[in-house]
Amino acid sequence: MQGYAVGQAVANAPASGSVPAGAAPVYGAPGSPSLPASAAQSNIGYAGFWLRLVAAIIDGIVISIPLMPVFFLVFIDIFRHAQDFQGRQDPAGLMTILGPKIGLIFFISAIASWLYWGLFESSAWQATLGKKALGIIVTDLEGRRISFGRASGRFWAGRGVGAIPYLGGTYFLIDCICVGFTAKKQAIHDMIASCLVLRKL
Repeated sequence: MQGYAVGQAVANAPASGSVPAGAAPVYGAPGSPSLPASAAQSNIGYAGFWLRLVAAIIDGIVISIPLMPVFFLVFIDIFRHAQDFQGRQDPAGLMTILGPKIGLIFFISAIASWLYWGLFESSAWQATLGKKALGIIVTDLEGRRISFGRASGRFWAGRGVGAIPYLGGTYFLIDCICVGFTAKKQAIHDMIASCLVLRKL
């Protein structure tokens, strides 16, 4: 399931086509758009919401393992300073000390997540470890391997915006829901980066 093979199947396919008899359907609703016929014959389909969710959970566990020792050390330092300020009526002073440390946690998490998703999805695998385990790849609209720049744009348009306080959570929820309702099972960040998430049928 290499990028070249998928790209050839999608690029050489007609603009429209139906899934051959006996092939697993890409969508549940009758008459909904499907992959080009040649792509369907190559046993390639769009990855749905639940498959992508399981992959994301796996990736979350994987990336948390190397980050846990770093976060533990930062939290120990935060706890120590909180103990020093216990009983004092100076919340501004406490936040002056703790604010940068909390910001450091978010910064490290964001950079590590960006590099993880960006490097893996632009690699020869075209997938993170979670996606790889479930037979999912990320491609451009022609089924080809994406660049690190495009993978980065895809990440920041999804998880990056989703991490913004207050509005980010709502955006991320809508972003995820879109996978279940768009023709090619694309989230908003997939559409922004002009990417597809494909799976083996």
